Amino acid sequence: MITNRRSDIFDWLKQGRLKPERLAAALQLAEVTPTRADWQRFFDRLMLWLGVIFCACAVIFFLAYNWQDMGRFAKFGLVELFIAICLFFCWRLDLNSAAGKASLLGASLLIGALLALVGQTYQTGADTYELFLVWAIAITPWTFLSRNSAQWLFLIFLANVAAILYFYLFNAWFFRYSNPNDVFWLTFIINTVALIIWEFAALRGVCWLQDRWPTRLLAVASGSLITTLAVFEIFDHTNSLALILYACWMISAYVVYRRKLRDMFVLAGGVLSLIVVISMFLAEWLLYSGDAGGFLLIGLVVIGLSAAGGWWLKSVANEVNI
Repeated sequence: MITNRRSDIFDWLKQGRLKPERLAAALQLAEVTPTRADWQRFFDRLMLWLGVIFCACAVIFFLAYNWQDMGRFAKFGLVELFIAICLFFCWRLDLNSAAGKASLLGASLLIGALLALVGQTYQTGADTYELFLVWAIAITPWTFLSRNSAQWLFLIFLANVAAILYFYLFNAWFFRYSNPNDVFWLTFIINTVALIIWEFAALRGVCWLQDRWPTRLLAVASGSLITTLAVFEIFDHTNSLALILYACWMISAYVVYRRKLRDMFVLAGGVLSLIVVISMFLAEWLLYSGDAGGFLLIGLVVIGLSAAGGWWLKSVANEVNI
């Protein structure tokens, strides 16, 4: 709706029905531009989340800087004290409030510091991926209770890091037999499954999953990974499954984000991905021949695709029911 209001106002401006000096007032009257209260609310939330994250990082850096001067009981006591403080504020401020959710995220960050402290103090011999895996498992109950998009994204991030570290640890001796690009497949599966589950739950009416920014981040991660795999296949010719799944991903993204949800951000990302893949295909086909004219052709194709993509996105944005 906001996109329609903005488009209508600028159409009136082009048609001369609205004077240029009245543009700012018209945008504010249509509630297109944020008000002072909106900006205040945004900065309040931003300072809250950044403050919690920076406080957790400060505890970690303080321990690292004073590692030799502090005993192990002081280290454990400091981290556990701050975890207890975060949980106290989470309970006192109500978990459904923004401050309560931020406090729980701070406690989740410090759980990782506590696990790293255990590993460094007692030299358990655990592999690096186990830290992130146990970290993710430890905060999973809190994540379910939090009903917080940022907390769920943090859990998915830990799962990605644990999977990447696990892959490089147990495949380091087998690169001559396995494909190093398999780590992209692994993270693509994790992020795509998370995106599908998230969107399905949001469509089913889970109110705290209605925010679009987390799903857009997951869509960027999933789309970037499958685009990378498609580009690798264009140049390596090792696994045609990548191009098949890329086509399926693009079709699915078009159906979901064009017909069902109408998300311009994801559609714009899809257009960019398509331009990249087509450009890489032309580069692999033309540039190996050593013909300098291939550069000109690729440049013209990129310009043409960008213009066509911009025109299509604008037409979608101008639809009445977007």
